[in-house]
Amino acid sequence: MANTAEIKVTADALDKATPKRHARKQDPAAILRWILLMGGGILMVLPIVYMLSTSLKWPHEIYNLSIFPDEPTLDNYAYVLEDGRFYMWFVNSLIIAVITTVSAVLFDALVGYTLCKFEFRGRLIVFVAILSTLMIPTEMLVIPWYLMAKNFGWLDTYWGIMFPGIMTAFGTFLMKQFFESVPNDFLEAARIDGLNEFQIWWRVAMPMVKPALAALAIFIFLGNWTAFIWPLIVTNSPELYTLPVGLTTFSVEQSVQWELIMTGAALATIPTLIVFLVFQRFIIRGVVMAGLKG
Repeated sequence: MANTAEIKVTADALDKATPKRHARKQDPAAILRWILLMGGGILMVLPIVYMLSTSLKWPHEIYNLSIFPDEPTLDNYAYVLEDGRFYMWFVNSLIIAVITTVSAVLFDALVGYTLCKFEFRGRLIVFVAILSTLMIPTEMLVIPWYLMAKNFGWLDTYWGIMFPGIMTAFGTFLMKQFFESVPNDFLEAARIDGLNEFQIWWRVAMPMVKPALAALAIFIFLGNWTAFIWPLIVTNSPELYTLPVGLTTFSVEQSVQWELIMTGAALATIPTLIVFLVFQRFIIRGVVMAGLKG
């Protein structure tokens, strides 16, 4: 009897100690978060869907707000691709975006490394001065940029479009934050091995901040690829138009051909989507690491 009682007590204790499977309760806060995220995602994707839908519509369907066109057509894409100006604008945007990206990444990395790893008088003042430019809206810089381009004869030239972006304050700040994670012991060892300062920056420090370089390159490329206001102001020749500026010329008399504009915009979006899909891991990793270092 005693053994039976002990066994019963032990079984009861084990039954109480063993967690029972209950139906999983839904957290109202989690449900609300998911609803908000899904709603935000739909709002962000909806303009792109509408752009693609409009590019497949006939002119008489443009003001029909339905997502799916009644009579889809690819004539708009054929018309845009047959227009030689589209390729010219595409090449202009590609040249400007690539050159500006390479220049900004190199200069931002070089200045960020200098501000991070060298001690010199006025270093903090220089860094604060660079950061202070982030608080100035781009629209306020257009007039000084234009006057500078006019005085130096850069109006209606490739250089006139590119010079405001050859170096960025954001990129300098980002690279300085990443270079702080590079151990100084590695740099000292390189100096002992006989490398000069430029070689140390290029061969030792730069490979250790590849995620930041990739993320910065993507941000700058996308920013220059979609730039509109400054290329519109500084260029007069259609031969120098970038893709965003050139797309606005698709008009007949006083009526704007929205179906052609949307078609060109859809084609212009393809490179940005490819760049993002290929390098999105660098964007996410770079942003996360920058946030941890900040």
